[in-house]
Amino acid sequence: MSGAALGIEIVVVFFLALFLLHRYADFRKQQRMVLFGTLLAWYLCFLIVFILPLDISTTIYKQCKIDHEEHASVSLVTALISNQTAGNSTTATPTKSVPKVCYKPWSYIPDGIMPVFWRVVYWTSQCLTWLLLPFMQSYARSGGFSITGKIKTALIENAIYYGTYLLIFGSLLIYVAVHPQWHLSWYELQTIGITAANTWGLFLLVLLLGYGLVEIPRSYWNASRQGHLLIKTYFKAAKLMTEKADAEENLEDVMEEVRKVQESIKYNHPLRKYIDTILRKCPVEYQEKMGRNMDDYEDFDDKQNTYPSEKNLVKLHKQVIYAVQRHNRTHVQWQILLQQAMHLEDVAKNETSSAHQFVHSFPSTEPTSWLSPYLYTPTVGGSHRSSQFTAGSTLQLRVHSHLQTKHEAG
Repeated sequence: MSGAALGIEIVVVFFLALFLLHRYADFRKQQRMVLFGTLLAWYLCFLIVFILPLDISTTIYKQCKIDHEEHASVSLVTALISNQTAGNSTTATPTKSVPKVCYKPWSYIPDGIMPVFWRVVYWTSQCLTWLLLPFMQSYARSGGFSITGKIKTALIENAIYYGTYLLIFGSLLIYVAVHPQWHLSWYELQTIGITAANTWGLFLLVLLLGYGLVEIPRSYWNASRQGHLLIKTYFKAAKLMTEKADAEENLEDVMEEVRKVQESIKYNHPLRKYIDTILRKCPVEYQEKMGRNMDDYEDFDDKQNTYPSEKNLVKLHKQVIYAVQRHNRTHVQWQILLQQAMHLEDVAKNETSSAHQFVHSFPSTEPTSWLSPYLYTPTVGGSHRSSQFTAGSTLQLRVHSHLQTKHEAG
């Protein structure tokens, strides 16, 4: 099994990351570069978690062998000293020591593999964290129409992000430069870079752990309280519905600006190719509506219209991307929250039901696996607990959300 466990886990973790990416992403709609970057990032994160136990078991075995050799050498030296101090005595009792037995683990990894492995994982993760992924995010949100324009916008947006890292790196570099006993070399620069990255990572980790150590156990505790969870879901639905309405209004406003620009710039205008790029980012229903109102034969030189500049079109393109993403995000969140609220209402209503059969008010839209009917059967048993929620809970959710929206609009 020399190195076989490492190879098996590397292959298994790759297919695990690929399966999760296929589960939560649409390969047909995403660009290959985005899929590759996401797959590589998930793959490296899972590798650290799965390979670390193998490294620990191998290290424990190697440390046990080192301790065994040291124990044997110390026992030998002690025996020699005892024999010398005994002199010409007739009896000499040899020193007896039971060495610790070292068991070679099945996941043993030969020497020289793990240092190279961790270097590849670490520096690849560093490049993804500080260079590739932030640049790809800004590149995708950029409103530029050319590759050069998108790269320029991405670099400008990441200036603050890179500036924080460079500030920490520069402070450590100055500290090392003024220190009389240290000399700058490639190894010292590499150490400073690792220290700066770890400082930034630990700072974020402290912030996230400070929230997660409290919120995650509390969320699991409240998940067992169905009544409290349902009331909290009502509150989330009212808040999300307001955000969803704002996203729809923002999308309509942006689409209205696109329509005005699209009507002013005809097909024979030099900026028309930018308009076509913006229209492809719009939802399908808006594209069809704008296409019906377009006059193909009207010349843009016949009217003294004021045309937007390329800079304004870049800004409008970015607004369209943001508005569409926000609209899609709130729409998906709303659908998920509605399904969760309906499920909790079904739980509350079935608790007071006389039949030991879980009845759904609406069929679930999520695909069920072949294992679900065996693990989650609709038959429930036990005593019938009383509940303060009635069959009108679904109506209560809708009315509550409507009143909240009406209150925000007023």
